[in-house]
Amino acid sequence: CFLCVCVLGFFKAVYMCEVERHHPQVFQNQDKEKFPCLDDPLPAAVGVTYELCAGIVDKPDLSLEEIACEEVLEECGYRVSVTDLRRITSYRSGVGVTGSRQTMFYAEVTDQMRTSGGGGHPEEGELIEVVEIPLEESMKFAYDETFPKTMGVIFGFTWFQNNIAPKLPKK
Repeated sequence: CFLCVCVLGFFKAVYMCEVERHHPQVFQNQDKEKFPCLDDPLPAAVGVTYELCAGIVDKPDLSLEEIACEEVLEECGYRVSVTDLRRITSYRSGVGVTGSRQTMFYAEVTDQMRTSGGGGHPEEGELIEVVEIPLEESMKFAYDETFPKTMGVIFGFTWFQNNIAPKLPKK
């Protein structure tokens, strides 16, 4: 069975953008010392977004590949080694705000590589759910606007369909 794996998580920035969209008055002429309570708060679900497994590069003693392996284990529950990774490319994201540089890797995982359910570190505020999407449905998912997702998901699924899927055994 071939699946595309991504994670579903709550992102504060996404939530705050929705608050601003639905309650623009909250951000007008506000005292920066205190943030007003909303009389009608939005459900947390508006901050939930599909994303590829990812992490912050904040360990100078580790390579990008080693950090990627740690994130796959932490978020998805699969133990992969540096040699399991295939570097796809690096690109900029959030160019209007952070200008972050992201490097995308690909790894094939099996049930034997699974050591936990993943999910990140709840004590660090991470709420992550591993989502497996059947290969045949991956592009429909990628372009379905009812599923909030990052551009990385769309790019990653498209890359997979163009570079890996054609080489897979036919059913």
